[in-house]
Amino acid sequence: MTEIVKYSIRKAFAMEGVPEKVSTLGYAPSENAFIPSKDEHYVFRKELIREVTAFLKKPFGDALYVTGPTGSGKTSGITEIAARLFWPVQQITANGRMELTDLVGHHALVSPKPGEPPVMKFMYGPLAVAMKHGHILLINEVDLADPAELAGLNDVLEGRPLVIAQNGGEIIKPHPMFRVVVTGNSTGSGDATGRYQGVMMQNLAAMDRYRFIQVGYADEATEMNILGRVAPTLNEGLRKGMVKTANEIRKLFMGENGDDGHIGVTMSTRTLVRWAKLTLQFRGAPNTLKYALEQSLLIRASKEEGEAILRIAKDVFGDQWR
Repeated sequence: MTEIVKYSIRKAFAMEGVPEKVSTLGYAPSENAFIPSKDEHYVFRKELIREVTAFLKKPFGDALYVTGPTGSGKTSGITEIAARLFWPVQQITANGRMELTDLVGHHALVSPKPGEPPVMKFMYGPLAVAMKHGHILLINEVDLADPAELAGLNDVLEGRPLVIAQNGGEIIKPHPMFRVVVTGNSTGSGDATGRYQGVMMQNLAAMDRYRFIQVGYADEATEMNILGRVAPTLNEGLRKGMVKTANEIRKLFMGENGDDGHIGVTMSTRTLVRWAKLTLQFRGAPNTLKYALEQSLLIRASKEEGEAILRIAKDVFGDQWR
């Protein structure tokens, strides 16, 4: 069994200004295949580290619900924190057809060795594995799930053992390091804006078992830092223009531009990074900025939305937009 250890927040996340004594829990370094890969260029937000590491250290019987707009860094924030704490993650993305058995497990025909006839074997799902071994269960896009299926987690979130009736009534007691984290674009109350297709209103009793944190888009300084790390050879003026363009697109997406209406696509930090990288890759092409933006975002926008985004980019970049 991997040793449980304390990590200094300051050392683990290179957070200058955080007192050395502030710590969280994690595991000793290991080669566990479920430990997320670490992105050395990842730029953390102090607030997210504070809130997530506090939960991981002392969940107080809660699960964690991370909410925010698409591409704001909800999932990557969790996995990057887990990577630095050597905490294995069982990850699944919810959808309207997800059933509790997708989390618990199911029987399947499995060949013990290549060439041998298959035998029926119970295959443990991410919930069962996380509970048994003390991993983080991470359910992405949880508000796309059928609330009746999600309510099946209530007993587990209360700290009760998982009883697997399909496997002869096997009982799995929760490991002390077992944690449940979910992400969603809503807070479980449905999506009144119409921006996110398929989002469902979740069961109130189920939502009462979560503590909530909100993750918005990174501020301008943080995104400049991110672009500086992933595209250091890109002109600083272009990086500033990209960040400003992204923020203007987000305002239009969120309907914050007054009488300008809104659009159905947005520029996430992920898309912003893609735009910067492609601009470098296609340097020398006619109007490189536009060419890279088309591949990053415009092709999946409607004609009207694309024209609105192009107007924003032209206004921001001026003579550089050529």
